[in-house]
Amino acid sequence: MNGRDGMIIRKATTDDLPAMLEIFAKARKFMQSKGNSDQWGSSYPEREIIENDIALGESYVCVEDEQILATFVLAMGEDSTYLVIDGAWKNDRPYGTIHRVAASGARGGMTDIIFEWAFDQAGNLRGDTHEDNHLMQRAFERGGFEPCGTIWVKDGSPRLAYQRER
Repeated sequence: MNGRDGMIIRKATTDDLPAMLEIFAKARKFMQSKGNSDQWGSSYPEREIIENDIALGESYVCVEDEQILATFVLAMGEDSTYLVIDGAWKNDRPYGTIHRVAASGARGGMTDIIFEWAFDQAGNLRGDTHEDNHLMQRAFERGGFEPCGTIWVKDGSPRLAYQRER
């Protein structure tokens, strides 16, 4: 699968785990440096979560010149954390959900590339982020997503919910 600008976006494999774990570690440090220490804490996503994403076929990597520059999850179908929203989704049509977006920092604009590619796959896309993750909030809005309200993740903490539709 081709992304934009000659980048390859493909499903992740277990061979990609070391690079993915390194990217997530860098992302956690970056988020903490930007005042967002609560969203992923010191260990999220744990290796088991990433392995499960790969096993489900929902984990992707962005590769350029054989280097993994970013990773994310695109899950098609209903997301149980999105069943209750304080606000309203833009529509009730089938959708994809973008989760766990993280980049190595070796190339700028990765979130924009990921969002465009994911939207091309799903046509109706949802996502969420922590209230302290101002960079992701801006990325969602820059990517054509509109704020829809607040959802709650499994630990009960709130997330700002976004949706982009055709």
